[in-house]
Amino acid sequence: MDLPLWLQYLVVGLVVAAALWIFLKKQLPGTLRRARLALAAPLVREGRPPWVRGLARRIAPPAAGSAGACGGCDNCGPEPKR
Repeated sequence: MDLPLWLQYLVVGLVVAAALWIFLKKQLPGTLRRARLALAAPLVREGRPPWVRGLARRIAPPAAGSAGACGGCDNCGPEPKR
């Protein structure tokens, strides 16, 4: 069974995009976060259609606050007993 050439290109493109996403998440998390913010910021502004704003919220990285995000150290275990 031969797949159409355009479908083969689409599958290869999706695999390459997934591999690039994984690479960026593992090797360049700060750069990926800044890129996601730069892409989402113009889309979330007032006056945009609701579906565009929803897409921007999915693109934007999770908020980094004191509620759950730490500095990234490996000491996320339970508090030591005193």
